[in-house]
Amino acid sequence: MAVIDDVRHLGAELERSTPVYVRGRLKFRVQQLVYVAFSRDERVMGFAFPKEERAALVAGDPEKFQMPSQSDLRFNWVHADLAALDATEARELVVDAWRMVVPQKLSRAYDLAHPDGP
Repeated sequence: MAVIDDVRHLGAELERSTPVYVRGRLKFRVQQLVYVAFSRDERVMGFAFPKEERAALVAGDPEKFQMPSQSDLRFNWVHADLAALDATEARELVVDAWRMVVPQKLSRAYDLAHPDGP
């Protein structure tokens, strides 16, 4: 569970990010926009991802990434198996998801403060 602990810490650090529990599930959001959510058993991480690119992501590594449920296909969302992710990859996915919901100036400021990545 080192990956989820690492991601949990990162989500709490990102500017304007707030951890919340909704029906027993940990989610990170900026204002009302959820950008990362974990399943109740914390084995699956859903995260914001461009709709037009997710089919290629899932096709490229179907053991690691899955399409969201039918009801969530309308959103910029995809799922990842946490056991298949290493900590660095999980952090990159979280930061990229966060970038989708914050103003560009915050994203640029993050890049300046973290030139080597998350």
